[in-house]
Amino acid sequence: MFKTIKSDLPASIVVFFVALPLCLGIALASGAPLFSGLIAGIIGGIVVGSLSGSKIGVSGPAAGLAAIVLSAIATLGSYENFLLAVVLGGIIQLLFGVIRLGIIGYYFPSSVIKGMLTGIGIIIILKQIPHFFGYDATIEGDFTFFEVDGGNTFSEILESFNHISLGPSIIGLISLAILILWDRVLTKKAKIFQLIQGPLVAVIAGIIFFVFTQSNESLGFRATQLVSVPVPEDIDSFFGQFTFPNFGVLGNPDIWIVAFTIALVASLETLLCVEATDKLDPEKNVTPTNRELLAQGTGNIISGMIGGLPITQVIVRSSANIQSGGKSKMSAIVHGFFLLISVMLIPTLLNKIPLAVLAAVLFIVGYKLAKPALFKKMFLLGWKQWIPFVTTVGGIVFIDLLKGLALGLAVGIVVILIKSFQNSHFLHIEDMSNGIHKIKMTLAEEVTFFNKGAILKELDSLPRNTHLELDVRKTRYLDNDIIEILEDFSFKARERSIDIRLISERGIVENPPSFIEFFRLRPKNA
Repeated sequence: MFKTIKSDLPASIVVFFVALPLCLGIALASGAPLFSGLIAGIIGGIVVGSLSGSKIGVSGPAAGLAAIVLSAIATLGSYENFLLAVVLGGIIQLLFGVIRLGIIGYYFPSSVIKGMLTGIGIIIILKQIPHFFGYDATIEGDFTFFEVDGGNTFSEILESFNHISLGPSIIGLISLAILILWDRVLTKKAKIFQLIQGPLVAVIAGIIFFVFTQSNESLGFRATQLVSVPVPEDIDSFFGQFTFPNFGVLGNPDIWIVAFTIALVASLETLLCVEATDKLDPEKNVTPTNRELLAQGTGNIISGMIGGLPITQVIVRSSANIQSGGKSKMSAIVHGFFLLISVMLIPTLLNKIPLAVLAAVLFIVGYKLAKPALFKKMFLLGWKQWIPFVTTVGGIVFIDLLKGLALGLAVGIVVILIKSFQNSHFLHIEDMSNGIHKIKMTLAEEVTFFNKGAILKELDSLPRNTHLELDVRKTRYLDNDIIEILEDFSFKARERSIDIRLISERGIVENPPSFIEFFRLRPKNA
C-alpha cells in the first residue's frame, strides 16, 4: 500500500475535506448527534478501509440511510436503542458475507449503474449551489428532492439567489477558479502541482479569506456558513461525546426489524457503490464483494458500539478519491486518521473553513460524474440503454437514491422483457403459392415463459391451410410453458388444417402426436 503513498496522501486530503461536512450533515439530517457522523466516518476510513478488498472505495455514513435512521430513532424511543440495531445490523451483514450474497450488485444493468453515478453527480451539484452563495437554510446531508424543511431542491436554489452573501460567493468563485486552473493547467506544468492538490489550496485560501474578512460586515461569514465540528474542552469532554448501545432492549422485535432493514439497505448501497467505483477505477480493479460485506459488517458493529451512524461504501467520497488520483486503500485509511486527528486536535481551525469552498470542491466531483458527453454516449447506444439510464437519473434527482435505483431497475427489467418478447423466434414466410401458406418459425437458443406472448400471438395468427415448419435445432433450453403452448396448438392445428413439420437435431417429424412426449425424450445435452 505504501508504494503509492505519493498519490494516496493528496487524495486522502481531498477525501477528508469532502467527508467532513458530509459526516456532519448526514448526522444532522438523521436526527442524530453530530459527533455520531464523525465516528462513522472515522470507522469507515480506518476499520472498513483496512478490511475491505476495494483499493479505491471509501466508506462512511450514507445519505441514503438518513431517512431510515431518522424514523428508526423515533420508533425505538432513544438513540441508545437505535445503536443496538446498528450493532445487530452489522452482525447480519457478516452473515450476508458468509453466505456469499455479494453477487447481488452484479444483477443491476450497466445503464442503471451509470444512471446512478450521473444522478448522484447532478444531486451533488444542485445541493451545493445554496452553500456556494452562502444560503445556509439547506441541510448538507439531505440528498432527497423534497427536503425536511418543506421545500425541494429547486426551491432551495431559487431561494438562495434571493439571499446571496458576498463573502461566501467571492471565496466560492475563487476556489472554483483555483480548482479548474489546477486541474486543467497547473498539474500538467510541474510535479509539485500533482503532489499538492487543488482542493487543499482552495481550503487554505478559504481559511485565509475568512480570517481577514471576519470583522468586515459585508464580507464576513455567519457561523452557519462555516464547517461546524464539535469542540471538546478537554479529554474528558471528548470521550464524553461517545454513546453506547442499550442491550437491555435486545428482546424488542422492533429492534430486529430495524436491524434487518439497516443490514439490507446498507448492503445493497455498498454493493451498488462497489459496482460503480469499479467502473470508474482507471486500473479496473475488481472488488471481492463478499469480503466487502464482511468489512462493512465489522465496521457497523464497531460504529454502533461507540455511538456512530450506520456505514456503507459511498460514491461521493469514493469518486472524489478516484478523481484525486487515489491508487490504494491507504487513501481511505489515512482520510479516517485525518478525521480522528482533526476532531481531537484542530476542531477550531476546521470551523474556519467556509462551506462555499467545499461546495466548489464538490462541484468538480459532481461534474466529473455527470459529464454532458455521457448523456450523448448513452443516447447513441440506443433506447435499450437510454431509457433505463434517464429513468434512473430522473428518479434519483426528483425522488431519492434508493427509489431512483428501484425505478431504473424496474424499467431495465421491462426492457429485457420487451426484447425477450421480440427475440423469442424468427418468422419467415417462404411460399404462398396454390393458396397454401408455407411458414418457417425458428426458435431461439433459449426460450422461456417470457416469450409465451410472442409465440402464442404468432401461432394464433396463422391462417387455415398453413404448412408450418418449426425448427428447434438451435434451441438449447425450452421452457415447459412453451411446450404446453405447442401441445395446445397441435390440437387447434388439426381443426384449422394446419400441418406441422418439426425439425430437430433428431430429424424431422410430421405432425408430432405429442410435443410434451417429444421434448421429454429429447437428449438432455441437445
